[in-house]
Amino acid sequence: MSKGTKSYGTGRYGLRMALGALLMAAVGQLASAATWCVNPGGSGGCQSTIGGAVALASPGDTIQVAPGTYAGGVVIGIPVSIVGAGSANTIINANGLSTGIYIDGLDNPGLANVAVTGFSIVNANFEGILVTNAWYVTLSSNTLFNNNKSLNATTATCPGQPDFETAEGFDCGEAIHLSGAAYSTVANNTIYNNAGGILLSDDTGQTTHNLITGNVVTNNPFDCGITLASHPPAAITGASAPFGVTHNTIAANQSSNNGLGVHGAGAGVGMFTFLPGGTVSGNAVIANRLTGNGLPGVAIHGHSPGENLSGNMIVGNHISGNSADTEDAATPGPTGINAFGVSPLTGLIISQNVIQSETDDIVVNNPASIDIHFNDLRDGVGVANIGPGTANATQNWWGCSGGPGAPGCGNVSGTGVAWTPWLSGPFLPRRF
Repeated sequence: MSKGTKSYGTGRYGLRMALGALLMAAVGQLASAATWCVNPGGSGGCQSTIGGAVALASPGDTIQVAPGTYAGGVVIGIPVSIVGAGSANTIINANGLSTGIYIDGLDNPGLANVAVTGFSIVNANFEGILVTNAWYVTLSSNTLFNNNKSLNATTATCPGQPDFETAEGFDCGEAIHLSGAAYSTVANNTIYNNAGGILLSDDTGQTTHNLITGNVVTNNPFDCGITLASHPPAAITGASAPFGVTHNTIAANQSSNNGLGVHGAGAGVGMFTFLPGGTVSGNAVIANRLTGNGLPGVAIHGHSPGENLSGNMIVGNHISGNSADTEDAATPGPTGINAFGVSPLTGLIISQNVIQSETDDIVVNNPASIDIHFNDLRDGVGVANIGPGTANATQNWWGCSGGPGAPGCGNVSGTGVAWTPWLSGPFLPRRF
């Protein structure tokens, strides 16, 4: 044993001693955490800027921000909590600046445990909030609007955007952007009048096991409400293949009236990749309300061979009044869910959704077999297969007890769709 090293031995007593030492260390860290204050005048011993308080803070500290308007361009590189006095009263104005808040794990490896809550964030050239390569980030109860101001909608470019954002020229990164983020939560935010809403991408690292829940994302005209997209890796990473957007949960959000500024601009929830090696897999889209968007309520696009869009789930959503898909993923008409892939969408499950006020409830164009069960399909075409694969669409409700093609029921379009047996009444999910 080297000098100055403690040994707790083995066995139950040693384990207790070791755990006790860890607990005491944790208590010591909590006891040493400080709370800093910010107000517009810098009075009472407070800082006048959020960035000034961040510069003074140590890991684990909290920054309390009083009502007022503050400059954007805040960069966070340590574990810290920044707490506003409510988004109606505490404003971060990023006019002329790249971002409102940048949680920068790209330049601060290992960054984790950052929280931002209680702000309105407006007027950023790119993202309102950008997160790169950080874990356990919480973004909650913020309002983000009028960001992505550098977007040139005519040319679909975003001049001046950082090189590590490899495929966001057409949306300037949306209002909230997670890249290389893991085990983080984006909850109960209100997001409107940006180019797009919430983006999860893999430009700088794998984006995995994040929870996007309880957000209201509406009237973002140039992209989806919520996007999961696999992009080329940034040169700074040295990687040769996309990292992947995997095992994220999109639950209980409202995504409406997005992507209406340009024809075919955005879905309620989009899962996209466009290059070999692109990976958007194992994600769950659950219990969202997806209405009135410029593409289908949920759009899955795999545009190239050699992509991985396996194991995604679309479950328990209410979907209505959306638009047709376009270009190579085009659908026959306004569509609830579009499952398009040049590469097979293996393991895709579509279940327990209520879809109405569409021309085609579910459209499949893919070489794989898609499982479609226990959905309420209330429109003229419940399932349309316009591709080379098959659809196992047994045990759905087609709008009446007679099943597909019966008077008053929806129907099936295309070949390779198995639809018998069907439900004789709407599917009612079990409540616990």
